[in-house]
Amino acid sequence: MGRHVSASLTFNSGAPQGCVLSPLLYSLYTYDCMATTNSTTIIKFADDTVVVRLISDNNEMAYLEEVRNLENWYQRNNLLIKVSKTKELIVDFSTNQERNYQTPVINESPVERVDSFRYLSVHITQDLSWSYHINTIVKKARQHLYHLRGLRDFRLPSKDRQALQRVVRSAERIIRTKLPDLRSIYSKQCWTKARKIVKDLGHPNNGLFSLL
Repeated sequence: MGRHVSASLTFNSGAPQGCVLSPLLYSLYTYDCMATTNSTTIIKFADDTVVVRLISDNNEMAYLEEVRNLENWYQRNNLLIKVSKTKELIVDFSTNQERNYQTPVINESPVERVDSFRYLSVHITQDLSWSYHINTIVKKARQHLYHLRGLRDFRLPSKDRQALQRVVRSAERIIRTKLPDLRSIYSKQCWTKARKIVKDLGHPNNGLFSLL
């Protein structure tokens, strides 16, 4: 701390996967990995690093130089950048014609340019809209609904239904929208199934129903 330092200790292995100290140790190790200009921001979270740069007057040389400086810092500190996992996203709201931006090169390999990428569980797109992220979340939610529907066949106990209902209420607070309760969803599904059976004269359970 300050001028007070401990004795050196050599480790022959890295931090174990999932170790709670790994993100902290990496942050300490990369503490001096900083941007060289005020118009550049370097965001670090655990072992994920993001370089954000404002390009003005169509001059991207400073941005490319910042990427080279970052690559050199990693090499000096015995760290390896995985180019296959490195992506470039350009946000350009100008009304001019489409510009041809130069592709950054790391370890003699060009960086892939994408329209969107996932960072800290959030999908960021080149137009900075939430549509793609929301659609992805909705798709995952629908996949989980398959498992919830399967619970109907196992006569879900009241205690478990209440637990699921609390999840629904939590979702309502997050999206600020009233959602139907599980009982209403179950009743609606039953009515839908019953109507299909009534309309299908060849269904083996058709005789169990009669139109009112």
